[in-house]
Amino acid sequence: MSKFTPEWLDKWRIWPRMIITLYGIAFYETTTWFMALPDPTNAQAGFVSVVVGAGAGFFGIYVNGRVTTQTNDQTSTSNSNRVDDR
Repeated sequence: MSKFTPEWLDKWRIWPRMIITLYGIAFYETTTWFMALPDPTNAQAGFVSVVVGAGAGFFGIYVNGRVTTQTNDQTSTSNSNRVDDR
């Protein structure tokens, strides 16, 4: 039986995946609610815009998250989207 350690949670990125999944559900529900409205108001459209905009922020944090690995008493941080500073 495997242990649920902090390293295991970090390795499998459980929390970020759960947050993205829950956002996907909220996005779907918001979208279907908005499309079902007979005559949406500006406030309702603004609410949907905020929900969609928050998704861009969540996705950016999820994709650009840093992965930390340990090798020979050193901690190195890698980021696959990093640009060389030359």
